[in-house]
Amino acid sequence: MDILKSIVVWLVGITFLVVFFPITFIVWLLVLPFDRERTVTHWMLIYQAVIISYVVPIWKIKVEGRKKAVPGTTYVIICNHQSILDILFVNCLRYRFKWISKIEVMKVPILGWYLRMADYIAVDRGDKESKEKMMLDSYECLKKGISIMIFPEGTRSPDCEIAFFKRGAFQLALSTNTPILPVLMDGSGGVLPKHGLIFGGFHKIAIRVLDPVKPENFGTTNHDELAMRFQNMMKNALSELRNETSGK
Repeated sequence: MDILKSIVVWLVGITFLVVFFPITFIVWLLVLPFDRERTVTHWMLIYQAVIISYVVPIWKIKVEGRKKAVPGTTYVIICNHQSILDILFVNCLRYRFKWISKIEVMKVPILGWYLRMADYIAVDRGDKESKEKMMLDSYECLKKGISIMIFPEGTRSPDCEIAFFKRGAFQLALSTNTPILPVLMDGSGGVLPKHGLIFGGFHKIAIRVLDPVKPENFGTTNHDELAMRFQNMMKNALSELRNETSGK
């Protein structure tokens, strides 16, 4: 049954991508001369992701704390990472931001084309120059008032626990004096585990936006220490979230 269900879900997802793509491409072409930040394309991708997320019947998404992000405020948004589907689910927050994505994702047909049309930021984790360009592009976005969305773990967690946070997001926040908006994700790893293609049973996906932290409350100017502080804080918050969920 899981295999049959997975085939249906993959077909639905791919069909949506294929159907939405020509519409997105035409709009992208029309607004290209004046939509320099690709804002129109971003919002199209956001609402396409919302539609797909709520149409697929094998999960239920609960979003909490979305309004903790102050409208008009620029953030370095960080989120723990359990599944490739997190990219889809995070878009349900409906925030304006630029994704920082692995270069491998940019090479995926259709999906990669979407990301490139939105002018999201790509990084080759094994290339020093690519990392430096990613940081420079991110600096520019933050200076323009566009938030950055990044998974500080750098890759999906194999056990759905929060792993080591890399320094990049915290370097950005410190160097640009930008507040950090932490987002918790839980439940997505059970839907589609790392390196897996078979969807599990019905799952509840929890997305909880935590309180934003202003630069004056970082408590340190060391990016490695700041990364560790947020890692520990989000681990504790994830435990609290799971305790609340199990108690219901």
